[in-house]
Amino acid sequence: MQTFRHEDLDEDILHDLLEEINELYEASEQTLIELELRPEDKELQRALFRSIHTIKGDLGLVNFTPMIPLLQRVEDLLDFLRKGQISYTSTMSDLVLLTMDRVKLFVQACIQVGQADYDAELYQLLATHISRITPSNAAQHEKLLADAVLLLDPSLDASKDLEEEETPEVNQPPKRNVTLANTGIPKALSAEKQADILFFRELMKPIEKRSMYWGGRGDRVAKLAFFVNKVAGKPIDEDQLAVACYMHDFGMAFMPVQLLYKQDTLTEAEFNLMRSHVYKSARLLEHLEQWNEARKIVMQHHERLDGSGYPLGLKESDICEGAKLLAILDTFDAMTHSRAHKGKQKHSKKAAVIEINRVAEGQFCGKWLSHFNKAMTTLLLNRENA
Repeated sequence: MQTFRHEDLDEDILHDLLEEINELYEASEQTLIELELRPEDKELQRALFRSIHTIKGDLGLVNFTPMIPLLQRVEDLLDFLRKGQISYTSTMSDLVLLTMDRVKLFVQACIQVGQADYDAELYQLLATHISRITPSNAAQHEKLLADAVLLLDPSLDASKDLEEEETPEVNQPPKRNVTLANTGIPKALSAEKQADILFFRELMKPIEKRSMYWGGRGDRVAKLAFFVNKVAGKPIDEDQLAVACYMHDFGMAFMPVQLLYKQDTLTEAEFNLMRSHVYKSARLLEHLEQWNEARKIVMQHHERLDGSGYPLGLKESDICEGAKLLAILDTFDAMTHSRAHKGKQKHSKKAAVIEINRVAEGQFCGKWLSHFNKAMTTLLLNRENA
């Protein structure tokens, strides 16, 4: 093992670096999920290449040199892919994500303690394996990819004799920290359900363009919802939660543009019109029986425990669990990202958590607020300790 010590860099630069890597990891994870369904999609292939290229460039700017040769080999691999010279496989997906895991762990260590240990021989071996994958040896690609994946994570070796005494894997990275980048559309679903959720996500892309304030909102809310639900022990069906997160504000796109951008306080008539978005959103799911629970979450996500919410004025146990969670996350996202009709500056994540807890009584479910607080403490602590 070798130790890398970074130069004396500004703390904000390092935090920005880690934040961008996390964002690119999230984007790449989502791209890889979609590539499983559309492996020939050239735009997805180009997006994946750009993410790795950007991360490599960012590390170069701060002279985090040990990871750059490995990223270069992965970038070369994805360059072959985007040019149609090699084919995408699920093993390639594993290689990309595991490589990005290593990069994140390396950067996090540098930020937290000023240095990072790394196995130079392992990375050289990995780079050599990946560089052997060329357009001229397609028959060997899967074997070379699998070998590289096993070097990154030996525990994935399914051929091991299970009765053999296990020995510690010196090259296996420690359990990765919990970040939003580790979440995404559930992978343990049927192809049919994955296709449905991806369809709803794609459906929201042009909807989010309706307002400059909506970009990326569906992904943000869905990923945070999965994480909080996981912290809570997954009491809500992940597939239903995913659909609800992407579709809950669909109806907002059918509001007048001048209303969406209004900075003054809404009149009663305008507010009633805005409230109608839950009906419009839920109506899209009413004939899809497999998404009944998602429709209920969408319909109820603006209800409040004290009965002062809308559209039906439901109270307490009459509100489904998914809606109780989405109510918190919908508010959190609105507070941490600009909204024209609020006429207010966005909050920091920590300030938003504090404010949500301050106004929680009667509005938010205490049980889900506790899970949300625990999840956000974990996420914010990662950043503060960096």
